Amino acid sequence: MLQLFGGLFLLVIGAELSVRAAVRLAASLKVRPLIIGLTVVAMSSSAPQMAVSLQAAFSSSPDISVGSVVGSNIFNVLVTLGLCALIIPLRVARQLVRVDIPLMIGASALVFALAYNGELSAIDGAILLFALLAYLLVLARRSQGQVPKNPPGQPHASRAQQFISLMTMVFGLALLVMGAGLLVQAAAVIAQDLGLSERVIGLTVIAGSTSLPALTTSLIAAMRGERDIAVGNVIGSNLFNLLGVLGLTAMVAPSPLSISPNALNFDLPVMLAVSAVCLPVFYSGYRVTRTEGLLLLSLYLAYGLHIVSFTTGMPLANTLEKLMSYGVLPLLAALILFTTVRAWRRQH
Repeated sequence: MLQLFGGLFLLVIGAELSVRAAVRLAASLKVRPLIIGLTVVAMSSSAPQMAVSLQAAFSSSPDISVGSVVGSNIFNVLVTLGLCALIIPLRVARQLVRVDIPLMIGASALVFALAYNGELSAIDGAILLFALLAYLLVLARRSQGQVPKNPPGQPHASRAQQFISLMTMVFGLALLVMGAGLLVQAAAVIAQDLGLSERVIGLTVIAGSTSLPALTTSLIAAMRGERDIAVGNVIGSNLFNLLGVLGLTAMVAPSPLSISPNALNFDLPVMLAVSAVCLPVFYSGYRVTRTEGLLLLSLYLAYGLHIVSFTTGMPLANTLEKLMSYGVLPLLAALILFTTVRAWRRQH
């Protein structure tokens, strides 16, 4: 328990420091907070995911390597964005809807396509890393010509102040990684004591634990009113998980990462569907309301119940799967389609 609470404490402190420093650094460098959220904050908050996936690959646990990434991306969208939207309705930048979310959907589809043969090879990893490099180049070009002006009377930050902000952000992100590491270790021990499989541990316990830096950072950013960082952190973290974490892990792993049939038939399609849901939800008014946030959280609850009940062989699994397939998902699709069409009509 001491390890658990110590990890949570480090996460909160690290998130507060990193968000404050990121905002100051973005202002001093005249870079939009959204770009900082999509790059520095997102990649750093994905550092625990990178460490876990690499360690699992070299420990001959590919189900954890792949499952933790898939589960983390599902967690980021449904839980992190859902909780942030409950705190404060999230405004979504138009460029995020037009560029970054389609790229996240494309990255999810690319991973699904590469894994369709049952494994991710070193060549597949190189393809994913090349796609990440292309995305970073797109971000670098987008940041040009989007330089915000200093408010009247606000002096330019000195080099020393910029360096202090950078070091503060690095220190805060280091605390995030340390806190997540403590939580991952505690969660893994608890899951093993409960007799859960590697796939379930990766999809739930480890995915949730490694997503805590992104969750904590986005929550702190939302409470401070930095909604660009809150949303950008989630989208950027998902992109980095898919292209960077899976790409590097597949490249350096001693053998190709095997993809289980359950992951191909259920986990990867769910991840792709969750990514696709972001586009119409964000497009409807370029905001995520509290109602939509509650809907995202409800979907994750149903997903978690399915995973646990299916793994433990509970009769609830078949009933829940039918309810989701023939009831909840069609209604959700109809609702999203209706809100998207209504938003398009209002804007045109």
